[in-house]
Amino acid sequence: MEEHTTHHEEPTTETQEAPVQNDSTIEGMIGHDEPLAQEGMQWFVLRVASNKENSVQNTLLRKIQIEGMTHLVGRILVPTEKIKTIKGGKAKIKEEKLYAGYVFVEMRLEEDGRIPQDIFFLIKETTGVGDFIGTAGRPTPMAMHEVEKMLLDSRKPEDEPTVKLSFEKGETVMIREGAFENYEGTVDELFPEKGMVRVLVSIFGRQAPVDLEEWMISKVEDS
Repeated sequence: MEEHTTHHEEPTTETQEAPVQNDSTIEGMIGHDEPLAQEGMQWFVLRVASNKENSVQNTLLRKIQIEGMTHLVGRILVPTEKIKTIKGGKAKIKEEKLYAGYVFVEMRLEEDGRIPQDIFFLIKETTGVGDFIGTAGRPTPMAMHEVEKMLLDSRKPEDEPTVKLSFEKGETVMIREGAFENYEGTVDELFPEKGMVRVLVSIFGRQAPVDLEEWMISKVEDS
């Protein structure tokens, strides 16, 4: 399973479903002092319908608590990150899912590697739920390094979110707004904390640096 925000490598075969969670996870975030895995439990990846990640997470958590199955189901996570965009000098912060279409479930399996029947049906009847990544009805547990990365992504950020710039130094871009509209230039420097890009523009045969907000330029191949 690869990281990324869309995000995970697809398995070769699928399994049936079943998830887990516990009230220590709120909105897909965990505390810094929580273990990689609770005793006797492992982490699994559950496929869900697009844009249903939070709904599945909340519904499963509620069902598990109501049915008294917290001894079989641990945490259920939907890792997110905060992205800041700046336009016209105004900053806007939005939250994006790091692994769209997936919910991470911590649970205890039967000795034969299968999902406990009660848990299986509880999950199966939840709207938006797909299959666990795995084979022959047995979900495949995540490797420890995958768990570590996923949990790190699930921690609440302590710093102010920065702008995610989609340009690279040396890239050719087209200016879409401002005094240099329709000029082509080369990205010279990035300023993520300000959401700004410095572009070198040819003016009267000389290269001049112009600082622009990211939304004011586009990649030449997108033009």
